[in-house]
Amino acid sequence: MSIWVLGATGRVGSAVTARLLDRGDDVVLVGRESGRLREMAANTGLPVIIADTAERIAAAIERERPAVVINTIGNYAESATVIARACLRGGGHYLDQAADLTAVPRLLDLHDEAAAAGSTLVTGAGFGVLATEAVVAALCEGRPVPAEVRVDALASVAVDDGLLGTALAASIIDVLVTGGRRYRNGRLVRSRLGAGAQLITLPDGEQAASSEAPSAELLAARRASGAPDVTATTAMMPASPVVRAVLPLTGRLLRLEPLRRFAIRRLAGTQVKAAPRPRTHSWGHAVVTWPDGTSREGWLRTGEAMDFTAAVATEIAARLARGEGKPGAHTPAAAFGPDLATAAGGRIITRP
Repeated sequence: MSIWVLGATGRVGSAVTARLLDRGDDVVLVGRESGRLREMAANTGLPVIIADTAERIAAAIERERPAVVINTIGNYAESATVIARACLRGGGHYLDQAADLTAVPRLLDLHDEAAAAGSTLVTGAGFGVLATEAVVAALCEGRPVPAEVRVDALASVAVDDGLLGTALAASIIDVLVTGGRRYRNGRLVRSRLGAGAQLITLPDGEQAASSEAPSAELLAARRASGAPDVTATTAMMPASPVVRAVLPLTGRLLRLEPLRRFAIRRLAGTQVKAAPRPRTHSWGHAVVTWPDGTSREGWLRTGEAMDFTAAVATEIAARLARGEGKPGAHTPAAAFGPDLATAAGGRIITRP
């Protein structure tokens, strides 16, 4: 049973490939024609499929019928459903690292199709989504529906030399375009992008600045808890009050599709310099409050966030290849429970 890694030469894709090879899995590399892909194939001895669009990847999936497809190519709002549906038609399983409020709901909308096909689709298979979803699920397990949940995704990421890349650039621009969001009285409503800024003291004594953003952590926390009021913040938002003040206007301008595409191209070509991760650990954080005023707090501690993402994707792929997934479309903890995060190397810490 083969496992296909889409975007195999990228940071997450190459890390997942290495982990799968260590496990002895049957891996196929999928990506655009490039010297890096050919070099990777030569070094690993793995087969290669060249495909430069989601549609061509989907056609190859329907033809070859892999057991599991790991999508790391980004731009999930456009690529995920096309590729996932091809997996359904071939009877296989699918996972990606989407973490935005456009791509994740679209994939979850395929739940009935996936269940009927006997396939499992998992979106948000990385630090983004799982790091906070696992904490919420652990805090709410066996308890009544809470009144309010707040989650904070506090990633610590090392930066490599090179271009920013299209996948990350599209994610950044789409956050600006979407604007602020939160749940109030069970409804997803607008809020100010970058609102709720705070400086959080972490369990290890370090600190992280965080503010609201329209991430899929928001949706996952709502589904895991059932709480009518949910807020999500991230450490990936700019910390400067001046920058946060202009984010809403920037987002409105970028809703114009020609400007959006131009901004993605320019941002993708930005040369970034290597930098160490800013904090020792990455943290997922949640505070859950019940109608009687009772509150519980929890943390998920991991190492570097991208390394954790690779570990999560590898663990999910291995479970899907073993037939352990439940048919349908899910976020990670909804598919496998909060213990998935610990199996991928995280540690959940809860406080009464």
